[in-house]
Amino acid sequence: MALKILVVDDEPQFERLISQRFRRKIRAEEYQFEFALNGVEALEKLAQQEDIDVVLSDINMPQMDGLTLLGRLKDRLDRTKVIMVSAYGDMDNIRVAMNKGAYDFVVKPIKFEDLSATIEKAQQEIIRIKEARRAKAKLSLMEKELAAANTVQLSILPTDFKLLCANTNIDLFAKMLPAKGVGGDFYDCFRVDDDRLAIVIGDVSGKGMPAALFMAMCRTILKATGLSGASPEACLKQTNQLLCQDNREMMFITVFYGLLELSTGQLTYCCAGHNPPLLLQNGTAQYLEESKNIAVGIMPNTDYQSAHCTLATNDTLVLYTDGITEAEDASEAYFGESRLTQWSLEHSALHAEAFTTSLLDEVALFATGMPQADDTTLLVVKVK
Repeated sequence: MALKILVVDDEPQFERLISQRFRRKIRAEEYQFEFALNGVEALEKLAQQEDIDVVLSDINMPQMDGLTLLGRLKDRLDRTKVIMVSAYGDMDNIRVAMNKGAYDFVVKPIKFEDLSATIEKAQQEIIRIKEARRAKAKLSLMEKELAAANTVQLSILPTDFKLLCANTNIDLFAKMLPAKGVGGDFYDCFRVDDDRLAIVIGDVSGKGMPAALFMAMCRTILKATGLSGASPEACLKQTNQLLCQDNREMMFITVFYGLLELSTGQLTYCCAGHNPPLLLQNGTAQYLEESKNIAVGIMPNTDYQSAHCTLATNDTLVLYTDGITEAEDASEAYFGESRLTQWSLEHSALHAEAFTTSLLDEVALFATGMPQADDTTLLVVKVK
């Protein structure tokens, strides 16, 4: 696209001189010139043509001089470069012009080699400005898309835990905090039937949009399979098999899938490479047995093994992703399992929502001043 230059000078012969000197640039459509005889005409042209890139203006003109014109252009100096023309030795006016925001200046009698070099320098600056504006607009669009994606992602995660646990002795709450607008962590909880409640938490390798898309696929497959009444190990086997197909990015996801029998408190669970949940029971804390199952999405035709435990009255099960335990403070120390265990024991009497929000606040306080490096998800199940 041609560089658009407005020449402002009260000498009519200057237009002919400019057109003659830059005829090759004009023919090649590299430069496009507009002309005005004074500042008043220049303002009219600028109002009509917002795409003017450079203003080449004489300082001494009738009706409106170049310095007054420059002062009227202060709101567009971020995108329009003004080059002032003055008599040799008129340094006072040139200094005023530069202080008012002029990009550069040339002196009369004009040396066109100097003017050409000055225009080319302004052109390079304009190109950088336009590229920066395009990048900013692209970034703004991406931020809007990420915000929309975040809204969509959060909308697919359950939030009405009271309805889910109505007429049961279960108190449940969960929250997910993505590190980059959207994330690869997720949780889920749904009733398989009147007596079985499924609880799920997962963590995709990577972050951002690719992880979010992979997470959505995994959650959809898991829930569809789980609602059929399949066992935890069967759910993970089916999910793994489907995710391994066409997994060109070689992504994987660690998952904990549990089925809780509401009538007995028996929890049948399958842990595929995920952090073992923390069980608070009778004033003690212990992590569930660490599984040898590999993460989902790595190897097709993989068999998974389930395990069992029983949740009794006042027991609390804490499911989390490594955004909790691997949160770092300013000294690069981890929040860690020991701190998680100690805090959980001290606050085990809290109901599920208060426990969840307070623990997330504790992790945030621990990591004060450090950016959130990983998605953070917490799901708490408490037997009333």
